[in-house]
Amino acid sequence: MSDPGFPDFMKSSVQNRTPPPEIDTTKPSIARVYSYYLGGKDHFQVDRDMADYASKVVPGLTDIALGNREFVQRSVRYMARDAGIRQFLDIGSGLPTDGNVHEIAHESTPDAHVVYVDNDPIVLAHGRALLEDKRGSNVITADLTRPEEIIGHPVTRELIDFGEPVGLVLGGILHHLHDWQEPRRVAAELCGALAPGSHVAVSHFHRPDEEEFPDDADRARLVEEAFLEKLGHGRWRTREEILACFGGLELVEPGLVPCQEWRAGPDTHRMADYVHRLIVGGVGRKA
Repeated sequence: MSDPGFPDFMKSSVQNRTPPPEIDTTKPSIARVYSYYLGGKDHFQVDRDMADYASKVVPGLTDIALGNREFVQRSVRYMARDAGIRQFLDIGSGLPTDGNVHEIAHESTPDAHVVYVDNDPIVLAHGRALLEDKRGSNVITADLTRPEEIIGHPVTRELIDFGEPVGLVLGGILHHLHDWQEPRRVAAELCGALAPGSHVAVSHFHRPDEEEFPDDADRARLVEEAFLEKLGHGRWRTREEILACFGGLELVEPGLVPCQEWRAGPDTHRMADYVHRLIVGGVGRKA
């Protein structure tokens, strides 16, 4: 996804990049780790080391990243095409890739507004370059644990009318909050700002039931330990814990299921059998 507006350090090869001082290359970034898993170029050695370590512990994490990305794309397509949503708030958007939220939404709703939110400086730089000539879309940096700052941000208020339905995308982000950061509260506060008719898409690392899927539950435990050790965050939660993040929203069919099973099509990426239960997704509607 080349763009002549990208900063010079993003145009150069990985090995030759000299990132600006606000980008910390001594610690892995989840946005850059995902970029590596998805075949992107915007990552550094520390990110590749972390991703490779976790993949050695539990092979197949690239499948999880791909499955999450495709779930987000299908959920946005559903919200724009079938539910009539015309404005989107994508929190934890990560680095741009093929099929960004504004691109998917514009397939059926060319005038859809989109606000991307992330806390990684490299995402802000990339996003601003990508969206430079895209009216109705913008990117902001904000802290997910402070929902009021996201909702009240001037850019958000300029592009999103909270009196009308919103498509809120929480794709692969709540699992990067520790329990003490209260992901359920964060989701509830975000949903509380939305008008009736809004939809919320959530994908989340999943710890399968130990009695029903003991091998999968063990893999979830091992990869969670790897993420916590190298990245400092990443929680594989139970189905009940993930459902709690939807609050009182009504789940649309097929409910909360492995990401590859949510309204899958013939081109849906099929994950390896031993990891497909490790990430689930669903879309809820606010009555």
